[in-house]
Amino acid sequence: MIPVCPLDDLPPGESHRLDRTPPISVFRTDDGALYALDDTCTHQDASLADGWIEDCAVECPLHASRFDLRTGKPDCLPAKVAVRTHEVRVVDGVIHVIEAPGAY
Repeated sequence: MIPVCPLDDLPPGESHRLDRTPPISVFRTDDGALYALDDTCTHQDASLADGWIEDCAVECPLHASRFDLRTGKPDCLPAKVAVRTHEVRVVDGVIHVIEAPGAY
């Protein structure tokens, strides 16, 4: 498990980027749910952590592709390829990510 930050340090509607290879971002929706995705938009090299969280999606800051936080799938162009999703757990008040297997 990769420690991210204390849960209290990630307010609803915000994200936290882990600078690693590949970068992963954790998103906390307005209702408090936690999700983790590969951070880089599959359309162009942009950090999804810099995007906007609405409902259960994040919008890329460059070209407005929206990725479902539950599945990683884009729901509009220009992105066509999904980003990996990762499991998120909170242990003793600290957010952790369990990196999914896959490319990299």
